[in-house]
Amino acid sequence: MVIPAGERSGATGSGGRRGRASTSQFGALGLHLADPRVEASVLGLLDAVEVELRASVASADPFVTEAARHLVEAGGKRFRPLLVALGAQFGDPTGPRVVPAAVVMELTHLATLYHDDVMDEAAVRRGAPSANSRWTNSVAILVGDYLFARAADIAADLGPEAVRLQARTFARLVHGQIAETVGPRAGDDPVAHYLHVIAEKTGSLIATSARFGGMFAGASAEHVEALAGYGETIGVAFQLSDDLLDIASESVQSGKTPGTDLREGVPTLPVLYACAADDSDASSMRLREILATGPLTDDALHAEALGLLRESPALKRARETVRSYAEDARARLAPLPDGPSRRALESLCDYIADRTS
Repeated sequence: MVIPAGERSGATGSGGRRGRASTSQFGALGLHLADPRVEASVLGLLDAVEVELRASVASADPFVTEAARHLVEAGGKRFRPLLVALGAQFGDPTGPRVVPAAVVMELTHLATLYHDDVMDEAAVRRGAPSANSRWTNSVAILVGDYLFARAADIAADLGPEAVRLQARTFARLVHGQIAETVGPRAGDDPVAHYLHVIAEKTGSLIATSARFGGMFAGASAEHVEALAGYGETIGVAFQLSDDLLDIASESVQSGKTPGTDLREGVPTLPVLYACAADDSDASSMRLREILATGPLTDDALHAEALGLLRESPALKRARETVRSYAEDARARLAPLPDGPSRRALESLCDYIADRTS
């Protein structure tokens, strides 16, 4: 699955074990909670989610418990539970189904990561050995299945609508993964195909997270729909901004070595724009020539392509696309009441637009 680069590595806490939620998490995501009451509510919800996550993956088999908790305890930004918590601010965030709803979303996300690591043959996840490298591919797949099952079990306690939404979200995730694996078909626009994949794989789960927050806090139907639309769009914007950071940033900013996707031959938005361009200047033509060779494992070619991309019209166009998605996400918040909760969601739009400048 396509996920924010900051979630691909970097365990948190002592020994990778995640502690209480803190405002430093918000800073890492560009989120600003100016109201102490909203901040306390969101932090309290995230703390409760951590407790429930560990309890929800426990099994009568100690080995299953250990493997299932492997990624839970490795940390991550908990972006999806955060969207649940923020969405809940437009209703009653103390509602008894808000925390379980956030757990469903995070378990679904974690399950995809176990499967992703098998497909990607990844050796590391969040700064720790991936489940497939620590145990086997078969174990990683089965643990991912177990987490999906636990998410469905908890969703059943939330009611039929929660089960339906979680299942439909999972179907979108799978469709997105299939589309990415198969690639664009003859006649497909590679950029449109890529944006569709991101919406299915990343945007869909974040959309349902924001929806669940409003829904299980008792927000109005209009507000729930606004939150879902915002969640999908901000999710796509965040992933696209990671594409740019992989090209334009230093490793301390992006959380990974610059040009990693380029080296691995992953066709991100700036690369797709560069390949589709018809610019006839020498730099653009040379860039297309290098990119046509596939994964850039040669250090010299990799460095040359990275330098050309950083100065290319393709990167500028990709920045404009990210800003467009960020502004679209902001516009989708219009039906929500003005106040600290809405401004917190708007701050994510500002952050995404600024982090790619």
